[in-house]
Amino acid sequence: MTPGLLSAVTFVPALGAVLVALLPRRLSGAHRMAGLVITLLALALSVPLWFGFDGDSADMQFEEFARWLPTLGVGYHVGVDGISLMLVLLTTFLTPIALASAWHAIADRTKEFVITMLLLETGMLGVFVSLDLFLFFVFWEAMLIPMYLIIGVWGGDNRIYAAIKFVLYTMVGSALMLVAILSLYYQHGAATGAYTFDVLSLARWVMPPGLGQNLMFLAFALAFAIKVPLFPFHTWLPDAHVQAPTAGSVILAGVLLKMGTYGFLRFCLPLFPDASMEFAPLVFTLAVIGIIYGAWVSTVQPDLKKLVAYSSVAHLGFVMLGLFTLTQQGMVGGVIQMINHGLSTGALFLMVGMIYERRHTRLIAQFGGLWKVIPAFSALFLVVTLSSVGLPGLNGFVGEFLVLLGAFQVSFWLAALAASGVIFAAVYLLWMYQRVIFGEVTHEENLQLSDLSPREWALLVPVLIFIVWIGVAPTTFTGKTEATISALLAQVESKASVAFLK
Repeated sequence: MTPGLLSAVTFVPALGAVLVALLPRRLSGAHRMAGLVITLLALALSVPLWFGFDGDSADMQFEEFARWLPTLGVGYHVGVDGISLMLVLLTTFLTPIALASAWHAIADRTKEFVITMLLLETGMLGVFVSLDLFLFFVFWEAMLIPMYLIIGVWGGDNRIYAAIKFVLYTMVGSALMLVAILSLYYQHGAATGAYTFDVLSLARWVMPPGLGQNLMFLAFALAFAIKVPLFPFHTWLPDAHVQAPTAGSVILAGVLLKMGTYGFLRFCLPLFPDASMEFAPLVFTLAVIGIIYGAWVSTVQPDLKKLVAYSSVAHLGFVMLGLFTLTQQGMVGGVIQMINHGLSTGALFLMVGMIYERRHTRLIAQFGGLWKVIPAFSALFLVVTLSSVGLPGLNGFVGEFLVLLGAFQVSFWLAALAASGVIFAAVYLLWMYQRVIFGEVTHEENLQLSDLSPREWALLVPVLIFIVWIGVAPTTFTGKTEATISALLAQVESKASVAFLK
């Protein structure tokens, strides 16, 4: 394993942001090109993580540790396992695509936009690789500022409202999580004599079950549920998506929402196993409600972007359902569904952005008959839509099948309700596709639309390759995470049983 590789992947975008800041403001083309090169460099550096990762091992790999604030038990501790590996690669993969999607769409304050996107990438990567709670919280909060700016500066007409709502929701959850982090730190120190924020050390400690563990679980869970977003904490998401520029929506759907589901896996389950088991039925139920609610609300949306935004509530409901089945199939399905959602919904936002750049409207009623005018766009849009529906042979099917397989082992009736979400997804997505793509061209403006440009092909083809690859050969990806999930399940069950005996 290459020493320092994980730090290089994490901080190359931030160093690149400093370099872009030194470029003269008038060179907007140079800002875009520099940003793209830097994000592609981060992607290139992250590829060895995949090939150097041992999927048969449940241990943290590519670990790095340095003393930071030793008197407080704070260290710079990073590493990846089968869960965080794929999320790191998803982040480095989607960021250059998102940045390139804004090549013409962002014409104002280009330099600041590129810097903000690069800092956001470092913040997101830091969240996924941190193995110290203090370090994790620093990255968690630091990521908030660039996303606020992307929505608030380069967003739509109601961008300020959406940006403030996004920040307020996140900050409420973060404040309670900080209290729980400090409480965990002092309880662990009082019980063991070792005051530390190290996640692996804290996870080895068996916390006494009871009110204290339950409250700490709820504080962490609220912060993560807001970020997912889990019903009923989802109301910030449609506003943020609709107002954000295309690049912001791609990153928000593709990566940021996964920080919530990742948080449940990395922190809630291993640190608070008894509370996780106690509240699993509640989370399970809220996930099913989110699946049905998200699908129903998506069905009646007149705006393409809002429809895709509400579909995220339904799709992330499947992820949460899988994680809290606490079964091998369900949890592996939940992890792979995080990646699937990032690819499929990210691609949907990309294509909605492409059509918006041409027509400057996202209303479904303004389209129709596009297959005759832009057939290449329509064909790729069909593949992406079917992947989001969960068509066998494409990525969405694999995750949903595994999640439902795990869910039926826990509750037949709730799993049956969740399975109906697959049908509802077909309803709202295929009905949307039919209204936009088929039929007669009823608006003159649509006759003048141009088909996909070489740049747009370059953005979509890599995503489509992975959509098909995961659908056809899912074990390439699930194989990286199975050992980690098995070890996590064993850890949760053993800690819960030890605590019970005490």
